Amino acid sequence: MIRPVAFRLNAETAVNNHYQKVHLRSDAEEINLRAQQEFDVLAELLLGHHVDVHIFSDTLSPHTPDSLFPNNWISFHNDRYVIYPMQAANRRLERRKELYESAFPNAFGQKIKLDYSAYEESGKFLEGTGSLVLDRINKLVFASLSERTSLEVVNAWCDEMKYEPVVFQSNQWVDHERKPIYHTNVMMSIATEFAIICLDAIDDRVERAYTRKRLEQTGREVIPISEDQVDAFLGNALELSVVNERPLLVMSSNAFNALMPSQKKRIEKYSKIIHSSLETIETYGGGSARCMIAEVY
Repeated sequence: MIRPVAFRLNAETAVNNHYQKVHLRSDAEEINLRAQQEFDVLAELLLGHHVDVHIFSDTLSPHTPDSLFPNNWISFHNDRYVIYPMQAANRRLERRKELYESAFPNAFGQKIKLDYSAYEESGKFLEGTGSLVLDRINKLVFASLSERTSLEVVNAWCDEMKYEPVVFQSNQWVDHERKPIYHTNVMMSIATEFAIICLDAIDDRVERAYTRKRLEQTGREVIPISEDQVDAFLGNALELSVVNERPLLVMSSNAFNALMPSQKKRIEKYSKIIHSSLETIETYGGGSARCMIAEVY
């Protein structure tokens, strides 16, 4: 997790992240202070539930307002780690080598580095586990195509990583128009025994049916959520494993409060739900709990 030092609304990402509230204005220092407080509460919540959390601080220079969302530029795997091409130029500055190679020298000395950032030169992007929702058990990757999720790079990633792609288009209402959801992990989350997904966001019936079928074929319980619940960042949850304890499903309080009692009951068959308020981060950053955690797998 990366603790922010200059968090604010990022105008470069707000172009196609419609969850950012661009019409709101507030004091920049106040926004950053509230974001830091929300970050600290979430980190303490994870630590209090025996999650091993590696916390690093952002730097004032270069200015990277979205640095607290590290899952978009790096992902971790058994024998390798992957660096990703990002659409916003100021987000590319977040890829600091010392945050992975120097921080985990014993682990990374044995890992292969895959770097897809060169795709930026041709205007093709794949923003980590924002673009890719991974079923690591069955080697499936779910990807909702958008300006930030290129089919070409999805296929290149799958060829290298030996995953099967399940590709679709998901949309949301923006000013009475259907527009692409910017990241897959906003509308779905895959846990060990269940999957949360907004099937209503997949407008194409064939794509919707196939996506659900592939999830069901893994043996997971599929828990549908509504588009309103996506707006509350319920899809932006992440399951974390804890040694000798039940898995945790981490989400924001906004997302937790959007849960229907029946959905909560279904999730709690498998995982313990934990949550904290991320109102400022969600409002100005357009991301939530899952985006803030780059899981070390």
